[in-house]
Amino acid sequence: MKGLTLSVIAKAVNGVYHGPKEKLDKEIAGACFDSRKLVKDGLFFATKGERTNGHKFLPQVYENGALCCVVERELEEQDLPEGMKLEQVSYIVVPDSFIAIRRLAMYYRKSLDVKVVGVTGSVGKTSTKELIAAVLSAKFRVFKTEANHNNILGLSMMIFELRPEHEVAVLEMGISDFGEMALLASVARPDIGVITNIGQCHLENLGDRDGILLAKTEFFGYLPKDGRVVLNGGDDKLAAISQVAGQAPVFFNDEKTCFADKVVSRGLLGTECVIHTPEFDVNADIPVPGAHQILNAMAAVRVGQLLGMTKEQIEEGIRNTETIKGRGKVMETPLFTLIDDAYNANPVSMMAGLRLLSEADTRTVAILGDMFELGTDERALHRGVGEGMKEEGIAPDVLICIGDLAGEIYEGAEGVCERYHYPDKESFLDEGIGHLAKGDTILLKASHGMAFDALVKALEGKTSLE
Repeated sequence: MKGLTLSVIAKAVNGVYHGPKEKLDKEIAGACFDSRKLVKDGLFFATKGERTNGHKFLPQVYENGALCCVVERELEEQDLPEGMKLEQVSYIVVPDSFIAIRRLAMYYRKSLDVKVVGVTGSVGKTSTKELIAAVLSAKFRVFKTEANHNNILGLSMMIFELRPEHEVAVLEMGISDFGEMALLASVARPDIGVITNIGQCHLENLGDRDGILLAKTEFFGYLPKDGRVVLNGGDDKLAAISQVAGQAPVFFNDEKTCFADKVVSRGLLGTECVIHTPEFDVNADIPVPGAHQILNAMAAVRVGQLLGMTKEQIEEGIRNTETIKGRGKVMETPLFTLIDDAYNANPVSMMAGLRLLSEADTRTVAILGDMFELGTDERALHRGVGEGMKEEGIAPDVLICIGDLAGEIYEGAEGVCERYHYPDKESFLDEGIGHLAKGDTILLKASHGMAFDALVKALEGKTSLE
């Protein structure tokens, strides 16, 4: 990692270096806090978590070629592999290894000549991040957040993956409480900030949509002088923002400046549409399923335009977009077509998933689980999903609800479809598989804590219904 010598690192993390002086000018090859991900000549952060303590792995990481470790105490011989002496190893002592990770990520980000696009919002952060990265890849060497490493620890580790050859980084920023976005932005320092929407999520800490807006927009104070924001003009909270850092926002999903028409659904194969903007119109062939992807594509178009991309480059990038596991990925198995949207859920995204399922031309099954962090109205919000199926006419042929809160979805959907309720995944797998049929298209959606990825795996591996 260019410029990150041990002497620079010790200063950046406000730590005390111990070890051979001749190693102070050596650069690390990478950084991690998971000993399994250590690279030779890498930096290892020994962190203390709820279930494990990274200091226990020091003998292993030194034996595997760590150049240096960041630790919270001075080391002893027992912390080293057999035969290795204290005077041979390098380590940096800090009060808190987690804070040290953040400080080093902040320093490293500032050292790189890279444009950063930060993506946040209540719903659609990951899919929007994927579309933006795909579009920008038609012109730039792009780095993007892996999976959804969007909290302060995950974001910091993503920063460590950046290299001088990257021209643009698309980083996801997720929060659940006040102050977290400011922390993320202090590390990421986005040049362009994208907010997908202000919806009903993390209400336990943020209270209401006004609280969510306040928390999400904390990054405004960390934009550079020429920084820009790209906002969903169809969201009432975001549409009311007229100026950020002295400049007008760039809107998408806005009738005046950026909207889509001539929409042609290809079901689970994606959507075609024309996206109109003041600069030029884009013929968008979006290969990932769901009408909501049109909003994500509009955001990507606007970011691409801010970074000087042509119509042809943007269209190429949209065509090359791919879905990722757990985020609406369509999977063909021996028995079913699975829509793996199991990573997370809130009422807005769950309704979007049901709309997508309704586009299938087979019998449809929705397997829905509990949605967490919805605050005191959580039961009413779950019931609203079931009632919303009636109102929008998007009820599946079979509804399977799993979990205590999902029982409210079951109750709200009374009279609109064949429906079943199970207390947990195990009960469904033991008793409910008979409700499925070969050829079904099945949506799986719940909050991450429900671990529906296990259900996806179980159904993916089924070769018979016996």
